[in-house]
Amino acid sequence: DRWDGQVYRRVLSCNGHTIALAVSQSGSSMRPRLDVEISGRKASDADIPFARAMLDRMLGLSVDLGDFYADAKKDKRLGPLAERFRGMRPPRYPSLFEALVNAIACQQMSLDVGIHLLNLLTAKYGRTATSGADAMQAFPLPQTLAKLAPEDLRAVKFSRQKARAIIELGAGLAAGEIDVRALEAAPDDDALAILLGLRGIGRWSAEYVLLRGLGRTHIFPGDDVGARRGLERWLGLGDKLPDYDSTNRALQRWRKYAGLVYFHLLLARLEREGALTA
Repeated sequence: DRWDGQVYRRVLSCNGHTIALAVSQSGSSMRPRLDVEISGRKASDADIPFARAMLDRMLGLSVDLGDFYADAKKDKRLGPLAERFRGMRPPRYPSLFEALVNAIACQQMSLDVGIHLLNLLTAKYGRTATSGADAMQAFPLPQTLAKLAPEDLRAVKFSRQKARAIIELGAGLAAGEIDVRALEAAPDDDALAILLGLRGIGRWSAEYVLLRGLGRTHIFPGDDVGARRGLERWLGLGDKLPDYDSTNRALQRWRKYAGLVYFHLLLARLEREGALTA
């Protein structure tokens, strides 16, 4: 993902080739419009439906937030947070594979370090859609990473355990042993159990994938330490959410929108750190 303050850029694998998307926003805040440019050596008009579907998924464009804003307006705690970041759309990764690899990469690491690992992985094993100094790659395909040995991923800074998990995951998806459609249709508990059965996936990673990979906006990854601290700050609790269960109890009032709360608290943290501008 690349963002220069005006244009969001992303490369995607599309039907055997890659396309580069450049997305900007025009119009008023009340009637915004997304302008999208598609490029690539083999890009054509036939790629437009795919690009539209992927952007809808990645940017949460069709998620109905009407009930969320209506309920937030009546809630003295949630209302100001929702209004402060009004227009936020819940993002998703373009594929379950990318969501899972992101979760594995960021386990027990800072977000900056995790993103650095993912950038190294993509630069080495992703298909290129542009050339020159601004060359960009698509996220690697499962079948590409499935062919690697753990030592290959060790060369791009992944631990041996994470390398094994990513390669095994790629192989499972490439062989059809992981049924993505069934996972997407499964109830939360069943989907969680399936995810926990994958190598390298624990409770934090599984809930993160439910939210960021499957778009279940009522899921708050309760083992996320940064999110827990943001929740403590928002609720004015000090350091009173020491574990997973207490975090879930604190969120009970907003359970229907727990994942949306997660995203809003992330924006609040980025704003405090000076990484978010109006």
